[in-house]
Amino acid sequence: MRRSVFTRLLVVVVLIAVCSIAATAWLATQLTRASIAREQGRELASDNRIYTTLLGYAADHRDWSEVDGYVDSLVREHPGRRIVLVTKDGRTVADRGGDGGQLPAKAAAVVDPLEVDPVLVPGAPADRIDKRVLGPFRTPIDFRDREDPTGTLYCLRLVKKGEAGFDCRERDLPFDTRADFAALLDLEDLVTACLARRQLPPVDLDPDFTPSRKQSGVQPPDEPAVAACVAASRKEQLTPYVAQPVLLYLTNPTGTPTAAISLSGNGWRVVGAAAAVLLVAVGVAAFAGARITRPLRALTAAATHLSGGGDIPPVPVRGQDEIAGLTRAFNTMAANRAQLEQARKAMVGDVAHELRTPLSNIRGWLEAAEDGVHDLDPALITLLLKEALVLQHVVDDLQDLAVAEAGSLRLTLERVNVAAALEQVQAAHEARAAQAGVTLSVTADPGLFVRADALRLRQVLDNLVGNALRYVPAGGSVAVDGTRHDDACVITVRDTGAGIAEEDLPHVFDRFWRADKSRSRSTGGSGLGLAIVRKLVEAHGGTVDVTSTTGIGTTFRVRLPELT
Repeated sequence: MRRSVFTRLLVVVVLIAVCSIAATAWLATQLTRASIAREQGRELASDNRIYTTLLGYAADHRDWSEVDGYVDSLVREHPGRRIVLVTKDGRTVADRGGDGGQLPAKAAAVVDPLEVDPVLVPGAPADRIDKRVLGPFRTPIDFRDREDPTGTLYCLRLVKKGEAGFDCRERDLPFDTRADFAALLDLEDLVTACLARRQLPPVDLDPDFTPSRKQSGVQPPDEPAVAACVAASRKEQLTPYVAQPVLLYLTNPTGTPTAAISLSGNGWRVVGAAAAVLLVAVGVAAFAGARITRPLRALTAAATHLSGGGDIPPVPVRGQDEIAGLTRAFNTMAANRAQLEQARKAMVGDVAHELRTPLSNIRGWLEAAEDGVHDLDPALITLLLKEALVLQHVVDDLQDLAVAEAGSLRLTLERVNVAAALEQVQAAHEARAAQAGVTLSVTADPGLFVRADALRLRQVLDNLVGNALRYVPAGGSVAVDGTRHDDACVITVRDTGAGIAEEDLPHVFDRFWRADKSRSRSTGGSGLGLAIVRKLVEAHGGTVDVTSTTGIGTTFRVRLPELT
């Protein structure tokens, strides 16, 4: 599998198909179960509704004598259900709906407002006492203040304990509030008795049945016991006001019960459908794999041929997908490789050509001197030195270019005044310009500075100016300007020479390139100067470009970061 993309693709598709089939079967089963659960949930919701309604009746009545109307209403609301209420001593309170018959073995719930089932009534109070049970109280617990802001309750408590004999003016309170305070004091008596049995000190209660915040006698270890006594006392106080607990029996609605779906009778159909899906998946995977791997095989063959050193035609590109992008990238790489190889061969030939002429001259003169044809006089020595300097210049240019292209060019950066640098260039080339009949002018902003290597910057300017003077005829001009533009220093070398053809401009900075292929070294230089200029400018973090118009002239622009 590690050697074949096709095999891996096929295995992945088969695995996906198997997982899809399994997921589909699982989803179908879960949906069926969910449907059954929803039906059962409706029955549970119906049971919960019946229980809640009967619980509300018990919380509001002292007995079950008037429950028949409530049960009849529930039977009409839930057709087919049988509702039976039976006391714990076996007396039937109500029996409505259904077709009669024997009751279920277990009751559905116990209807007791003082022991609410938290499963059937989510959010039931912690003491399991239905909030609708008021008993001697007049205000529901949710609408009762937690504390008595008037202090009347505290006053009544002191009077009851015999600790004060003054008037608490409870008659000024609303009737419901007076009733609530009286019931709360009675509840405190029950709680005190319960706590005494547990050998705990009495507590005062706030209107929400919690120990008073103003009382500090309750210790954390005693809090559960106090809460238990409060709950037990409340149930004792409320028992006379609610109906006695009854057992609730419910029967299922009439009709056929929902049955689970069985696949045992359709097993072979399921297996056959799964096999068909797998067969289709394998066929699709095989077809797609063949289509996908075909260009990969072509790329492999082309790469193998290319590694052997041969030239290859471009690999056909099919489609717009990732493999097509890979094919295009491979074709671009192969084309660039061919261009680099051609450039390498051309450079070897150019280097050989540049070195052959001075070496041939030196050899010829030395052979002539050896044969006695020419005397080894000062004139001959001068000629030999000149040719040696030509060789040295070519080697120096090659070395500078190689160091710059390798990125190991060392620069001594310093603050350089552009105007001063241009004046030095003018002084160095002024005599040559005057001899050639060319006007050389230099202008620059005196306050323009760049951070550069002074020697390398001078080398750049010497190459550009020397190149311009070489190709400008007598009567022409070369202008060098230094200006500030967009936080950069732009040095422009503009000449009025013959210009460069538009198709030759992209090759101006190539090594050993000359617009006139027949131009010799004596008139055209080594062909490395502009390539060196570009590398030196890029090493300073700048750029260089050229524009030219045939018959009008050429302009080189060097852009360097300005030093502010």
